[in-house]
Amino acid sequence: MTPSRPDEPSDAAARRSRPAVVVYPVETLPSPDMARLLDARRTLALVDAVVVPPRDAACFEVPRGHFCRIVSVGGPQVGDLNLWNSADLSEGFFSGKTRALHGTHVGVGDRLWSGLPFLRPLATITHDTLGWYGFDEDGGGVHDVIGTRCDPYTNRLLHGGDYHHCCHSNLARALGARLGRPARDVEHHLHDVLNVFMCTGFTRDTHRYFMKASPVRPGDFLEFFAEIDLLGALSACPGGDCGSSHSSDAAACHPLRVEIFRPDPAALAGLERPEPSAYPRTHGERPPSDVASP
Repeated sequence: MTPSRPDEPSDAAARRSRPAVVVYPVETLPSPDMARLLDARRTLALVDAVVVPPRDAACFEVPRGHFCRIVSVGGPQVGDLNLWNSADLSEGFFSGKTRALHGTHVGVGDRLWSGLPFLRPLATITHDTLGWYGFDEDGGGVHDVIGTRCDPYTNRLLHGGDYHHCCHSNLARALGARLGRPARDVEHHLHDVLNVFMCTGFTRDTHRYFMKASPVRPGDFLEFFAEIDLLGALSACPGGDCGSSHSSDAAACHPLRVEIFRPDPAALAGLERPEPSAYPRTHGERPPSDVASP
């Protein structure tokens, strides 16, 4: 039985007409030194590359001060990206706060922020060959921080049965292999992703999350600068270009290539490393030393 919709109050129009207010004004947000980063891009030398097979994932490291490119190499393909502080996996990418600060889809100049209590930029996006796309007539854009990643738990909930090549499982296997542990023992480190190359938005009538065929083509890439030493994991989504389905073997899938570049150190000499948030984590509680003894 569908619940009935309540009657509108007499002042419904007035309530709806109130002005929208941006939640996080970003005028005081620390800005990356894009001029220096773009200048450093002219000196890049390839130092490592990793191929991510279709319906699988791979881990890679990006040292602080290096640049990383995620490249389309075989055909239209979406990738799900996780990033962590390589020295401390409890500090990982915070897609929700990144979305709140920069919007539902990210591009050049936007930063990928870490979770609480750290809240600092892990990476800064420095180049995007799909930057021309913008938002289409459906409201779709590329590189979203909306979706969570396809996973076998939701797949079983909605469709029954077990599918082991969802992005969550791919990422868990890759991270487990890197750490020498079973996937089930490391999956708690996985977090909501940056959906690289994925074209997504919200439907205008029901505001449900949608996907459509990605505009990515071989040779396209998304590039970011590592603000700290990073461990990354990238899944080549089983949905391929995510134009019709995911979490199955039905879609045509292609590999992705991760490329790591070192710039001339002189180009970034003196560039400061972002530090974790200085908030003291008291949360309004009095320190134990301030509590009087009985």
